[in-house]
Amino acid sequence: MDQSLEELRVTALAQIAGVGDEASLEAVRVQYLGRAGKISAASEAMKSLPKEDKPRIGKLLNEVRGAVSGALDAAKAALLAKADQAAFAGVDGSLPGTGLPQGSLHPLTQLQERAIQIFRRMGFALADGPDIETEFHCFDALNTPADHPARNEQDTFYFGDGRLLRTHTSSVQVRTMEKVAPPVRIIAPGAAYRRDEIDATHLAQFTQMEGLYVDENVSVADLKGTLEFFFRELLGKDAQFRFRPHFFPFTEPSYEVDIKTSALGSADRWLEIAGCGMVDPAVFEAINTRRGDRAFDPEKVTGFAFGFGLDRLAMILSRVPDIRYFTDNDQRFLAQF
Repeated sequence: MDQSLEELRVTALAQIAGVGDEASLEAVRVQYLGRAGKISAASEAMKSLPKEDKPRIGKLLNEVRGAVSGALDAAKAALLAKADQAAFAGVDGSLPGTGLPQGSLHPLTQLQERAIQIFRRMGFALADGPDIETEFHCFDALNTPADHPARNEQDTFYFGDGRLLRTHTSSVQVRTMEKVAPPVRIIAPGAAYRRDEIDATHLAQFTQMEGLYVDENVSVADLKGTLEFFFRELLGKDAQFRFRPHFFPFTEPSYEVDIKTSALGSADRWLEIAGCGMVDPAVFEAINTRRGDRAFDPEKVTGFAFGFGLDRLAMILSRVPDIRYFTDNDQRFLAQF
């Protein structure tokens, strides 16, 4: 059997060396290493050998199997290399490649990241929360009465189980205060949803940036200084602002923030860009009830909150006349950024 195995090795290696394509190589593999192949048959014949011959013949059989298997692998690699070489035979490697257009971040993402960077420098942490909210987190905790127009189905997207798509990211502020005791200093950028008629200045989904700061002795001066610093960093050192009294159910006193449009290179007029105010004590009491403690005792802590639309701010900064451009995915528009 020693001689037949040696002859098998020589014959197999000669056949493999003469193969010119992958199909023929596979046929040789099956002929020798397949279930009914010659090497498999030799392995079956081992059963009939005398006991003293089995170790020697078994070692030789393994050597033959290894040699044939290695030759098959080497031949397959050579055939693949030859095919690759043929595929690139007509390619001039010295020619310059074809350039591909390079993308960039969406203008709203760019603005959001810039805003986050500025607030981080003032010590604000980033907070997040679910888009699908409860009425408590979106309205009740924010001192919004049951008959408030925002709670009407004409203005808010409700689900059948009573939950809703958040109408602002103030719900993130509520969830943060439920979990964390003062001091709290956070910003909450994210999507908000309202049943607005879609036009040049309104979308059913838009992006908000809201902030909250709660601690001892927080004042209107802190609120004013924070927002003025932020908008001057974003819009320029010469930007002019005014704080105009307003009403929000969750802040008292409340203000609208206006900017002189001359800072944006437009005609000199006032433009509303944000809402803000000192957190209403009723909000703190709702949070205390929810927490089951007095961590946000309005006799001990005060705070301010603010919010503005990133879409509207992006329109102002980029002089985009229609908010729908941000969602149309028109590369001719997005390539400008």
